Amino acid sequence: MATMPQLVLNKPGDADWTEVAVPRLRGDGEALVRPVAVATCDLDTAINAGVFPMELPYAVGHEFVAEVVEVSGGVRTVRPGDVVAVPFQISCGRCGRCLRRQTRDCASVPPSSMYGLGTLGGPWGGALTDLVRVPYADAMLLALPPGVAPATVASLDNLPDAWRAVAPHLRGDDRRVLVVGRQSIGLYAVAVARALDADVTYVDTSATRLGIAERLGATPVQHVDGLRLERYPVTVSTDATPEGIRLALGSTARGGVCTDTGIFPGDVRLPLRAMYMSGVTLVTARADARSDLPEVLALVADGRLDPSVVTADVVPWEEAAHAWSNHAGKLVVTR
Repeated sequence: MATMPQLVLNKPGDADWTEVAVPRLRGDGEALVRPVAVATCDLDTAINAGVFPMELPYAVGHEFVAEVVEVSGGVRTVRPGDVVAVPFQISCGRCGRCLRRQTRDCASVPPSSMYGLGTLGGPWGGALTDLVRVPYADAMLLALPPGVAPATVASLDNLPDAWRAVAPHLRGDDRRVLVVGRQSIGLYAVAVARALDADVTYVDTSATRLGIAERLGATPVQHVDGLRLERYPVTVSTDATPEGIRLALGSTARGGVCTDTGIFPGDVRLPLRAMYMSGVTLVTARADARSDLPEVLALVADGRLDPSVVTADVVPWEEAAHAWSNHAGKLVVTR
Protein backbone atom coordinates (compact mmCIF):
# COMPACT_ATOMS: atom_id res chain seq x y z
CA MET A 1 0.00 0.00 0.00
CA ALA A 2 1.38 3.39 -1.01
CA THR A 3 1.72 5.87 1.83
CA MET A 4 2.37 9.58 2.29
CA PRO A 5 3.24 11.85 5.27
CA GLN A 6 0.43 13.42 7.30
CA LEU A 7 0.93 15.90 10.15
CA VAL A 8 -0.93 14.87 13.31
CA LEU A 9 -1.29 16.49 16.72
CA ASN A 10 -0.37 13.83 19.28
CA LYS A 11 -0.98 16.05 22.31
CA PRO A 12 -1.11 19.80 22.93
CA GLY A 13 2.14 21.31 21.69
CA ASP A 14 3.32 18.09 20.00
CA ALA A 15 2.68 17.75 16.25
CA ASP A 16 4.64 15.26 14.16
CA TRP A 17 4.52 13.41 10.87
CA THR A 18 3.05 9.94 10.40
CA GLU A 19 2.39 7.77 7.35
CA VAL A 20 -1.14 7.34 5.96
CA ALA A 21 -2.55 5.68 2.86
CA VAL A 22 -2.48 7.67 -0.37
CA PRO A 23 -6.10 8.49 -1.34
CA ARG A 24 -7.52 7.52 -4.70
CA LEU A 25 -10.49 8.56 -6.79
CA ARG A 26 -13.52 6.41 -5.95
CA GLY A 27 -16.05 7.48 -8.54
CA ASP A 28 -17.25 10.19 -10.90
CA GLY A 29 -17.23 13.82 -9.86
CA GLU A 30 -14.17 13.61 -7.61
CA ALA A 31 -10.76 15.30 -7.51
CA LEU A 32 -7.41 14.76 -5.87
CA VAL A 33 -5.73 17.99 -4.78
CA ARG A 34 -2.28 18.84 -3.46
CA PRO A 35 -2.40 21.40 -0.62
CA VAL A 36 -0.10 24.38 -1.22
CA ALA A 37 -1.10 26.68 1.68
CA VAL A 38 -2.59 25.48 4.98
CA ALA A 39 -3.67 27.76 7.83
CA THR A 40 -4.39 27.11 11.47
CA CYS A 41 -7.96 27.70 12.59
CA ASP A 42 -8.68 29.40 15.90
CA LEU A 43 -9.98 26.04 17.11
CA ASP A 44 -6.66 24.41 16.17
CA THR A 45 -4.89 27.02 18.28
CA ALA A 46 -7.14 26.34 21.28
CA ILE A 47 -6.62 22.57 20.94
CA ASN A 48 -2.86 23.04 20.62
CA ALA A 49 -2.88 25.13 23.81
CA GLY A 50 -4.82 22.42 25.65
CA VAL A 51 -7.80 24.66 26.43
CA PHE A 52 -10.34 22.91 24.17
CA PRO A 53 -11.10 19.21 24.68
CA MET A 54 -10.35 17.09 21.61
CA GLU A 55 -9.76 13.39 21.08
CA LEU A 56 -6.09 13.00 20.15
CA PRO A 57 -4.19 12.31 18.00
CA TYR A 58 -5.87 13.85 14.98
CA ALA A 59 -4.75 14.73 11.45
CA VAL A 60 -4.47 18.51 11.29
CA GLY A 61 -5.22 21.04 8.60
CA HIS A 62 -8.71 22.00 7.42
CA GLU A 63 -8.15 25.53 6.11
CA PHE A 64 -6.32 25.26 2.79
CA VAL A 65 -5.71 26.19 -0.81
CA ALA A 66 -4.62 23.43 -3.17
CA GLU A 67 -3.57 22.53 -6.70
CA VAL A 68 -5.77 20.10 -8.60
CA VAL A 69 -3.76 16.97 -9.45
CA GLU A 70 -6.35 14.58 -10.91
CA VAL A 71 -10.09 14.54 -11.65
CA SER A 72 -12.47 11.71 -12.44
CA GLY A 73 -15.23 11.56 -15.01
CA GLY A 74 -17.94 14.18 -14.99
CA VAL A 75 -15.89 17.00 -13.44
CA ARG A 76 -16.55 20.16 -15.45
CA THR A 77 -15.37 23.19 -13.46
CA VAL A 78 -11.74 22.39 -12.59
CA ARG A 79 -8.83 20.63 -14.26
CA PRO A 80 -5.35 19.49 -13.24
CA GLY A 81 -3.09 22.45 -12.54
CA ASP A 82 -5.85 24.76 -11.30
CA VAL A 83 -5.24 26.43 -7.93
CA VAL A 84 -8.42 26.23 -5.88
CA ALA A 85 -9.96 27.21 -2.58
CA VAL A 86 -11.08 24.07 -0.75
CA PRO A 87 -13.98 24.53 1.71
CA PHE A 88 -13.33 22.59 4.89
CA GLN A 89 -16.87 21.18 5.02
CA ILE A 90 -17.89 18.37 2.68
CA SER A 91 -20.93 19.36 0.58
CA CYS A 92 -22.58 17.89 -2.50
CA GLY A 93 -24.21 21.06 -3.83
CA ARG A 94 -27.37 19.14 -4.80
CA CYS A 95 -29.28 18.20 -1.64
CA GLY A 96 -32.00 20.38 -0.17
CA ARG A 97 -29.72 21.79 2.52
CA CYS A 98 -26.96 22.69 0.07
CA LEU A 99 -29.51 24.33 -2.25
CA ARG A 100 -30.60 26.43 0.75
CA ARG A 101 -26.94 27.49 1.14
CA GLN A 102 -26.70 25.37 4.32
CA THR A 103 -23.52 23.68 3.11
CA ARG A 104 -22.33 23.02 6.68
CA ASP A 105 -25.04 20.34 6.96
CA CYS A 106 -24.95 18.52 3.61
CA ALA A 107 -27.44 15.63 3.67
CA SER A 108 -25.29 13.45 1.37
CA VAL A 109 -22.61 12.85 4.02
CA PRO A 110 -22.63 12.18 7.78
CA PRO A 111 -23.35 15.25 9.95
CA SER A 112 -20.45 17.68 10.46
CA SER A 113 -18.25 16.05 7.79
CA MET A 114 -15.07 18.15 7.64
CA TYR A 115 -11.39 17.86 6.85
CA GLY A 116 -8.76 18.00 9.56
CA LEU A 117 -10.87 17.92 12.71
CA GLY A 118 -10.56 14.33 13.81
CA THR A 119 -13.65 12.80 15.39
CA LEU A 120 -15.49 16.14 15.11
CA GLY A 121 -15.38 15.92 11.32
CA GLY A 122 -14.99 12.26 10.43
CA PRO A 123 -12.42 10.26 8.44
CA TRP A 124 -11.63 12.81 5.72
CA GLY A 125 -8.00 13.37 6.72
CA GLY A 126 -6.07 16.58 7.18
CA ALA A 127 -4.60 19.02 4.68
CA LEU A 128 -0.99 18.90 5.88
CA THR A 129 -0.25 16.02 3.58
CA ASP A 130 0.47 15.33 -0.10
CA LEU A 131 -3.00 14.56 -1.48
CA VAL A 132 -6.58 15.15 -0.34
CA ARG A 133 -9.66 13.56 -1.93
CA VAL A 134 -12.52 15.95 -2.74
CA PRO A 135 -15.70 13.89 -3.29
CA TYR A 136 -17.77 16.65 -4.95
CA ALA A 137 -15.27 18.60 -7.02
CA ASP A 138 -17.69 20.78 -8.99
CA ALA A 139 -19.75 21.68 -5.92
CA MET A 140 -16.85 22.33 -3.56
CA LEU A 141 -13.82 23.70 -5.40
CA LEU A 142 -13.47 27.38 -6.30
CA ALA A 143 -10.76 28.64 -8.64
CA LEU A 144 -8.61 31.23 -6.91
CA PRO A 145 -9.08 34.67 -8.56
CA PRO A 146 -6.11 35.91 -10.62
CA GLY A 147 -3.53 37.72 -8.52
CA VAL A 148 -4.71 36.29 -5.18
CA ALA A 149 -1.86 34.50 -3.36
CA PRO A 150 -2.76 31.13 -1.78
CA ALA A 151 -1.19 32.09 1.57
CA THR A 152 -3.32 35.25 1.75
CA VAL A 153 -6.65 33.40 1.70
CA ALA A 154 -5.65 30.04 3.19
CA SER A 155 -7.84 30.58 6.28
CA LEU A 156 -10.94 29.24 4.53
CA ASP A 157 -12.85 28.51 7.74
CA ASN A 158 -12.21 31.64 9.81
CA LEU A 159 -12.60 34.05 6.87
CA PRO A 160 -16.15 33.04 5.87
CA ASP A 161 -16.98 32.76 9.57
CA ALA A 162 -16.07 36.44 9.97
CA TRP A 163 -17.87 37.44 6.78
CA ARG A 164 -21.19 35.85 7.79
CA ALA A 165 -21.01 37.55 11.19
CA VAL A 166 -20.99 41.01 9.61
CA ALA A 167 -21.96 41.31 5.94
CA PRO A 168 -25.53 39.91 5.97
CA HIS A 169 -26.53 42.20 8.86
CA LEU A 170 -25.29 45.57 7.61
CA ARG A 171 -28.37 47.45 6.48
CA GLY A 172 -29.68 50.99 6.65
CA ASP A 173 -27.75 54.10 7.57
CA ASP A 174 -26.45 52.92 10.95
CA ARG A 175 -23.40 50.87 9.95
CA ARG A 176 -21.77 50.57 13.35
CA VAL A 177 -20.28 47.22 14.33
CA LEU A 178 -18.93 45.99 17.66
CA VAL A 179 -16.48 43.08 17.65
CA VAL A 180 -15.52 41.36 20.91
CA GLY A 181 -12.35 39.66 19.77
CA ARG A 182 -9.84 36.96 20.46
CA GLN A 183 -7.56 35.16 17.99
CA SER A 184 -8.12 35.69 14.26
CA ILE A 185 -11.87 35.60 13.58
CA GLY A 186 -12.47 38.88 15.41
CA LEU A 187 -9.75 40.60 13.40
CA TYR A 188 -11.11 39.15 10.16
CA ALA A 189 -14.53 40.49 11.18
CA VAL A 190 -12.97 43.94 11.61
CA ALA A 191 -11.33 43.68 8.18
CA VAL A 192 -14.55 42.56 6.49
CA ALA A 193 -16.59 45.29 8.19
CA ARG A 194 -14.09 47.97 7.19
CA ALA A 195 -14.06 46.61 3.63
CA LEU A 196 -17.83 47.16 3.64
CA ASP A 197 -17.44 50.73 4.96
CA ALA A 198 -18.68 50.03 8.47
CA ASP A 199 -17.63 51.96 11.59
CA VAL A 200 -16.04 49.35 13.88
CA THR A 201 -15.27 49.20 17.60
CA TYR A 202 -12.98 46.34 18.60
CA VAL A 203 -12.71 45.01 22.18
CA ASP A 204 -9.90 42.69 23.29
CA THR A 205 -7.44 42.02 26.11
CA SER A 206 -4.43 41.70 23.78
CA ALA A 207 -2.41 44.80 22.98
CA THR A 208 -1.12 43.11 19.82
CA ARG A 209 -4.58 42.37 18.44
CA LEU A 210 -5.85 45.80 19.49
CA GLY A 211 -2.99 47.30 17.49
CA ILE A 212 -3.86 45.24 14.41
CA ALA A 213 -7.52 46.25 14.70
CA GLU A 214 -6.54 49.91 14.95
CA ARG A 215 -4.37 49.59 11.83
CA LEU A 216 -7.39 48.11 10.07
CA GLY A 217 -9.35 51.23 10.95
CA ALA A 218 -11.25 50.14 14.06
CA THR A 219 -11.52 51.98 17.36
CA PRO A 220 -9.70 49.78 19.91
CA VAL A 221 -11.08 49.30 23.44
CA GLN A 222 -9.32 47.40 26.20
CA HIS A 223 -11.54 44.63 27.61
CA VAL A 224 -11.72 45.08 31.39
CA ASP A 225 -14.14 43.82 34.03
CA GLY A 226 -17.33 45.83 34.14
CA LEU A 227 -16.84 47.36 30.68
CA ARG A 228 -19.95 49.17 29.44
CA LEU A 229 -20.42 50.25 25.84
CA GLU A 230 -22.99 52.00 23.72
CA ARG A 231 -25.47 49.91 21.73
CA TYR A 232 -24.66 48.73 18.20
CA PRO A 233 -26.98 47.36 15.51
CA VAL A 234 -24.45 44.62 14.66
CA THR A 235 -22.33 42.89 17.29
CA VAL A 236 -19.94 39.95 17.01
CA SER A 237 -18.60 37.77 19.81
CA THR A 238 -15.55 35.72 18.85
CA ASP A 239 -13.73 35.16 22.12
CA ALA A 240 -15.59 32.01 23.25
CA THR A 241 -15.99 33.17 26.86
CA PRO A 242 -19.26 33.66 28.76
CA GLU A 243 -18.18 37.22 29.60
CA GLY A 244 -17.49 37.98 25.95
CA ILE A 245 -20.82 36.84 24.58
CA ARG A 246 -22.72 38.56 27.40
CA LEU A 247 -20.86 41.81 26.68
CA ALA A 248 -21.74 41.54 22.99
CA LEU A 249 -25.40 40.76 23.72
CA GLY A 250 -25.65 43.56 26.27
CA SER A 251 -24.22 45.98 23.71
CA THR A 252 -26.64 45.05 20.92
CA ALA A 253 -29.21 47.72 20.01
CA ARG A 254 -32.94 47.10 20.04
CA GLY A 255 -33.76 44.98 17.00
CA GLY A 256 -30.07 44.32 16.40
CA VAL A 257 -28.20 41.13 15.56
CA CYS A 258 -25.45 39.49 17.61
CA THR A 259 -23.45 36.66 16.00
CA ASP A 260 -21.39 34.35 18.15
CA THR A 261 -18.62 32.40 16.42
CA GLY A 262 -17.14 30.83 19.56
CA ILE A 263 -17.24 27.13 20.36
CA PHE A 264 -18.06 26.55 24.01
CA PRO A 265 -17.22 23.24 25.72
CA GLY A 266 -20.29 23.67 27.96
CA ASP A 267 -23.52 25.62 28.31
CA VAL A 268 -23.53 29.39 28.89
CA ARG A 269 -26.11 31.43 30.81
CA LEU A 270 -27.62 34.12 28.57
CA PRO A 271 -29.84 37.18 29.33
CA LEU A 272 -32.82 35.80 27.41
CA ARG A 273 -35.42 38.01 29.08
CA ALA A 274 -33.53 41.20 28.18
CA MET A 275 -33.00 39.88 24.65
CA TYR A 276 -36.70 39.16 24.32
CA MET A 277 -37.72 42.60 25.53
CA SER A 278 -35.32 44.39 23.17
CA GLY A 279 -35.81 42.10 20.18
CA VAL A 280 -32.17 41.04 19.90
CA THR A 281 -31.44 38.21 17.48
CA LEU A 282 -28.65 35.82 18.43
CA VAL A 283 -27.06 33.89 15.58
CA THR A 284 -24.86 30.90 16.42
CA ALA A 285 -23.84 28.06 14.13
CA ARG A 286 -20.91 26.80 12.15
CA ALA A 287 -20.19 28.88 9.06
CA ASP A 288 -21.52 27.78 5.67
CA ALA A 289 -18.06 28.11 4.17
CA ARG A 290 -18.76 27.06 0.56
CA SER A 291 -21.78 29.35 0.31
CA ASP A 292 -19.96 32.45 1.54
CA LEU A 293 -16.50 31.97 0.01
CA PRO A 294 -17.31 33.60 -3.35
CA GLU A 295 -18.10 36.91 -1.60
CA VAL A 296 -14.95 36.69 0.51
CA LEU A 297 -12.72 35.94 -2.47
CA ALA A 298 -14.34 38.76 -4.45
CA LEU A 299 -13.49 41.28 -1.71
CA VAL A 300 -9.87 40.08 -1.73
CA ALA A 301 -9.62 40.13 -5.53
CA ASP A 302 -11.02 43.69 -5.58
CA GLY A 303 -8.30 44.81 -3.17
CA ARG A 304 -10.81 45.76 -0.46
CA LEU A 305 -9.89 42.95 1.95
CA ASP A 306 -6.36 41.85 2.88
CA PRO A 307 -6.49 38.85 5.24
CA SER A 308 -2.69 38.65 5.41
CA VAL A 309 -2.58 41.46 7.99
CA VAL A 310 -3.90 38.94 10.55
CA THR A 311 -1.29 36.26 9.79
CA ALA A 312 1.32 35.91 12.52
CA ASP A 313 3.74 33.53 10.77
CA VAL A 314 4.26 31.99 7.31
CA VAL A 315 6.59 28.99 7.28
CA PRO A 316 7.79 26.49 4.66
CA TRP A 317 6.34 22.97 4.56
CA GLU A 318 9.40 21.32 6.08
CA GLU A 319 8.98 23.43 9.23
CA ALA A 320 5.30 22.51 9.71
CA ALA A 321 5.72 20.12 12.66
CA HIS A 322 7.76 22.55 14.75
CA ALA A 323 5.67 25.57 13.78
CA TRP A 324 2.34 23.86 14.47
CA SER A 325 3.55 22.57 17.84
CA ASN A 326 4.55 26.06 18.93
CA HIS A 327 2.02 28.35 17.25
CA ALA A 328 -0.14 30.74 19.27
CA GLY A 329 -1.52 32.91 16.45
CA LYS A 330 -2.55 32.56 12.81
CA LEU A 331 -0.01 30.27 11.14
CA VAL A 332 0.18 29.55 7.41
CA VAL A 333 2.28 26.66 6.07
CA THR A 334 3.23 26.88 2.37
CA ARG A 335 5.06 24.99 -0.34
